[in-house]
Amino acid sequence: MTLVETPFTARIVGCGSFLPARLVTNQELAQRVDTTDDWIVERSGIHQRHMAADGEMTSDLAVAAAREALDHAGLAADEVDLIVVATTTPDQTFPATAVRVQAQLGITHGAAFDVQAVCSGFVYALATADNFLRVGQHRCALVIGAETFTRILDWEDRGTCVLFGDGAGAVVLRAEPTRPGGPGLLSSRLHADGRHHDLLYVDGGPSATGTVGHVRMQGREVFRHAVANLASVVTEILDGHGLAPSDLDWLVPHQANQRILSSTAKKLGLAPSKVVITVGQHANTSAASVPLALDTAVRDGRIQPGHLVLMEAMGGGLTWGACLARW
Repeated sequence: MTLVETPFTARIVGCGSFLPARLVTNQELAQRVDTTDDWIVERSGIHQRHMAADGEMTSDLAVAAAREALDHAGLAADEVDLIVVATTTPDQTFPATAVRVQAQLGITHGAAFDVQAVCSGFVYALATADNFLRVGQHRCALVIGAETFTRILDWEDRGTCVLFGDGAGAVVLRAEPTRPGGPGLLSSRLHADGRHHDLLYVDGGPSATGTVGHVRMQGREVFRHAVANLASVVTEILDGHGLAPSDLDWLVPHQANQRILSSTAKKLGLAPSKVVITVGQHANTSAASVPLALDTAVRDGRIQPGHLVLMEAMGGGLTWGACLARW
């Protein structure tokens, strides 16, 4: 794919995150589900996850992360003219969770909408906002990944219910004049293949059953596709810039499970020390996982100005994609 230079580049100028107060350990889950701490850790690397409280909605998590990102960026909410929320667990079927976020932030202008690509959602949302800013249609965007994923789990299915958690992460994007070699989002690659719908889905919906349903997953097949697809899209986006995995300073992957992270890094020949990993503390937070991991690495000082950072994810659909940024 030929890269087209545009007048503006979308630069990440702020990050934020939010995790619900309730912390659920593997030991606590083992009292509810036929499982053990050893079983969960061996198969996923997960030790704990956060769970939204009763009455705590996806929009609440999203707003908290957004406020932190705006504070980090040093920007006022009314400077934002685009809000894109990636979520699989919206507050309501409609309207979009993004408009609730917009209202709670006191923003009365611009556009706000949701993106649904499950665990790839944040990458899809980031690519979408990037395109709006590149062509000058919007100047400042909030991109948020937020989930209350524990609300759609089957607590009798130990193969899935132990893997997920709730949370939100956000970034602020600002359009700046393009400068060769300067900071900003360099490019994105998005993919989908609906033939694999049955590998990872929720068995419900307003059109199909009128009920919310629960997560269903064929774990072995998802693992196989994840490693192949993620390694492929990383190579694809790097090739477009004449780069190799060794040129990356940081890989910020979707935090599905430790085995996928390790296998993908090995397939790419990427040193494990360059991979940002938070799955042990957050579990799989679907669309929130990439921005949560990104914020963690920014806050602890790992990601520094000038670093080359690649974000990637795969989710139900199947969907997958990657975004490359110069910090």
